[in-house]
Amino acid sequence: MIVRPLTALLTLALAACAPLKPQPAAEKRYSAGELLALRPGDFIWPAMSTNGERAQREAALADIRARLALPPGAERDAALPKPFDLVAQYNLEIDAARPLRLQALPTLAGRDADYQRALLTAARTLYATEAQSAVQSLLPQLSVSKPFAIGAYTLMAANPGYGEFIRDLVPRQFPLWRDDPRLVALMDSVAPVRMASPPLADLLSAPLRPGYPVLYSLQRPGRTDMGLVLVRDADGRFVRDARGQLFTQPQLALSRSGLPGTITNGNTPQGVFTIVGAGTATNPNIGPTPYLHSKLPIEATPMEFEHGDTAAAWDEAVYASFLPPSWRAYPGIKEAWLAGRAGRDELLVHGTTINPAYYAGTSYFPGTPQQGCMISNEDWDPATGRLLDSRQLTLAQAYAMASPRQDLAGYLIVVELAGQGPVAPVEAQALVAAAGR
Repeated sequence: MIVRPLTALLTLALAACAPLKPQPAAEKRYSAGELLALRPGDFIWPAMSTNGERAQREAALADIRARLALPPGAERDAALPKPFDLVAQYNLEIDAARPLRLQALPTLAGRDADYQRALLTAARTLYATEAQSAVQSLLPQLSVSKPFAIGAYTLMAANPGYGEFIRDLVPRQFPLWRDDPRLVALMDSVAPVRMASPPLADLLSAPLRPGYPVLYSLQRPGRTDMGLVLVRDADGRFVRDARGQLFTQPQLALSRSGLPGTITNGNTPQGVFTIVGAGTATNPNIGPTPYLHSKLPIEATPMEFEHGDTAAAWDEAVYASFLPPSWRAYPGIKEAWLAGRAGRDELLVHGTTINPAYYAGTSYFPGTPQQGCMISNEDWDPATGRLLDSRQLTLAQAYAMASPRQDLAGYLIVVELAGQGPVAPVEAQALVAAAGR
């Protein structure tokens, strides 16, 4: 069973997939050789214990209840956005928080954009159906694109029939919407006719840049089912085991908010990322197992994306040059480009120290959604906090073995596959065979 670490700083648990913020001590970085030498038992975090998890859960519950119990007034209003992430992470006090959150929605027009974003994100995640009337009335009053987009996605989550309302409202409210990556993505999502996905075989065989390994994260639209990750080596062949079976491993690319990839703390965006190494995080929800350091366009410089010298400056044509011609006009695969332009960053390939029991009964169980990263499950000893088994370490080592480079430079492509249910290994096998890889 996965257990969650205890930390004295509960607010650290509210951080996104963002272990790279300045910390008192520098994190450990790994070469390919160092990564391949690791074993699960090398990692221990005493806070990953049954007692530690229970203590942190109880602290979170006390924090939520204390905020919800505040008397009406400015203090309670200010406290409302804070417990959302804890409510969603632990699935605690959802019903208790509902009235206060829904009552606050009609007042949001007079609030700052950050407050609007927080309350609308909570509405989208937990109360979309109940919130739709208030959000529809609120949307024409929102002048900042981020909370506006979250409100629009809330309506769409409650009823896709709101697409026409949103298509009509965006140009009237934001005449320059084509310059805003969040609104471009929103309008793509409500387009009356959507472009069909190009042949996946073209993407699986695309060279990107020759001589670098590639992770392919195959996900379902909406991300509420478990995806699957594959590894292609530096020579362009997909990694297989000793029996010749394709290496595949479950991976979740769902955020707790369920919002699209251009929104802060939304799902992992579709598209091309660069990989610039591996490290150990400082975020307590990620834990000590090495992550693969993936970066979006804009977040990574053109030189980081190319893994070499270039005089190019970022524009959509540079991003498109990493894609096969058949995919360059497809809106879905541009989400990573738009997400980078929108300021998203630190979306990593990592493990988890969140107990999957919090999500029992969900379609993605035993996945543990966080804030937009790509997550592989891990098992921790509930008595000692020692790592027993790690799909994350297995994935990172398979990637390292696929690379001739000690710096672990390479690429990642996240792409959605039509269909329902978890992406199955047999499905991935057929796709790779069709690509001739």
